[in-house]
Amino acid sequence: MVTVSSAELQRHLGRYQDMALVEPVAVTRNGRERVIILSVDEYHRLKKRDRQVLSLDDFTQLDIQAILSSEPPVEALAFNSELIG
Repeated sequence: MVTVSSAELQRHLGRYQDMALVEPVAVTRNGRERVIILSVDEYHRLKKRDRQVLSLDDFTQLDIQAILSSEPPVEALAFNSELIG
């Protein structure tokens, strides 16, 4: 991933837009990453993954058994109050 300061991005926006078509470009401000520029195709690919819904047919029998036998960690008890209406 290419990293560039926000000042450099402003001076050469077109160059970094072209780079973002090939790989993400991290934009820094005061030395810290603030935003990432990426191609629209990559953005849509990632958004599609956010909305991917799986059915039982997408899991192997081993996957289903692992899910059924799983136990939440003790730390998850802190969220039980969110379940109570």
